[in-house]
Amino acid sequence: MKDFNELDIAVLIPCYNEEVTIARVVEDFRKALPQAAVYVYDNNSADRTIERAEAAGAVVGRERLQGKGHVVRRMFSDIEADVYVLVDGDDTYEASAAPALIEHLESEKLDMVNGARITNLKEAYRLGHRFGNKLLTGLVQQIFGKQIDDMLSGYRVFSRRYVKSFPALSSGFEIETELTVHALELHMPISEVKTDYKDRPEGSVSKLSTYRDGFRILKTIVILVKEERPLLFFTWLFAALSLVSLGLAVPIVMEYLHTGLVPRFPTAILATGVMLLAFHALFSGLILDTVTHGRREMKRMAYLAVRR
Repeated sequence: MKDFNELDIAVLIPCYNEEVTIARVVEDFRKALPQAAVYVYDNNSADRTIERAEAAGAVVGRERLQGKGHVVRRMFSDIEADVYVLVDGDDTYEASAAPALIEHLESEKLDMVNGARITNLKEAYRLGHRFGNKLLTGLVQQIFGKQIDDMLSGYRVFSRRYVKSFPALSSGFEIETELTVHALELHMPISEVKTDYKDRPEGSVSKLSTYRDGFRILKTIVILVKEERPLLFFTWLFAALSLVSLGLAVPIVMEYLHTGLVPRFPTAILATGVMLLAFHALFSGLILDTVTHGRREMKRMAYLAVRR
């Protein structure tokens, strides 16, 4: 493993209205990783986040497009490093865990290490957030693989190869889902390490909405399934449409067998049309699955083209 002094490490902190916590986060990471450059990218904060980040010694940038996904995309694009530490600016993650996460990344030659949250404090990790995280993480595990248990963690360490091959298409908090699925789809070497998670300091307010952002993350998962597993997605659609068609058709067929008549002719036409749509969905899935394989190969080649 390289000595940390030989590594160009960048700590990336996306921020929106975190004046209460940002100075502490910057100071803690500068202490934990004295050789690292700490970057804070502000996302249209209406408070003194920028001033406090600069006073604490961070390199400050700005992203005008609102949403965490936009900020992460900008940071990944702008900043050059060997190792990237991505962390929220709310002072809920332990900076002291960063060296161990980086050492694990480097010693195992990984592309991503996820900081899985552990805490006994109910306020730090509310029940609704826990349930939503388990539900959404479980859904992603069933479809894309079971290497990550805390998909929505905001604390991760990445290799340069990962960062410079990541497309970053999301705009908001669903970025964590995209980060996970990107690694799973390209079969990157990744791992997860348990890290302490703590309460927000008094006066700091969470920007995450349990229901609104939960639905946005669920929508992102559906879109990623359609994009990355089109055969699975359109097979589900085929099955749903087929069941609707059969539900409409069975009573008509039964009546025809008994009477020789088709009294509900419009319903019969509808059942036929729905079944045609079902097969259209199935064939679309087969075609798009071939296209997706080609896209995945291109993404893999882009990933391999970046030096580690």
